[in-house]
Amino acid sequence: MKPYSRDLRQKLVERYQEGNISQRELARQFRVATSFVETLLKRYRETGSVEAKVRNQQTPTKLNAEQLQVLEELVDEQNDATLKELQDRLEQKTGVRVGCTTIHRMLVKFNLSVKKNLSCQ
Repeated sequence: MKPYSRDLRQKLVERYQEGNISQRELARQFRVATSFVETLLKRYRETGSVEAKVRNQQTPTKLNAEQLQVLEELVDEQNDATLKELQDRLEQKTGVRVGCTTIHRMLVKFNLSVKKNLSCQ
């Protein structure tokens, strides 16, 4: 998701500094979340800047290299397993429980294909 523009952030701060308006009303007026207004004003008071926070690093994956290797082996063993089945088997083998969405993201990230059997043709 893209951060709000610098222009919008500056307008929010200026409007708040004019006075006679609460953070809640300011959020309603500009159609943003109250938590955004609170965070923006706090950052402005602490740093004097309205710039968006720069993300320095990507969130690490939930599974380490060993667990990813186990997932790859599970897919190799039974490539028509559902995400739920892979999730359960991964938990049995590693003791780590992650969501089906995480399993799917790891399959896509590492180009692991889960194909269903077409034995009923």
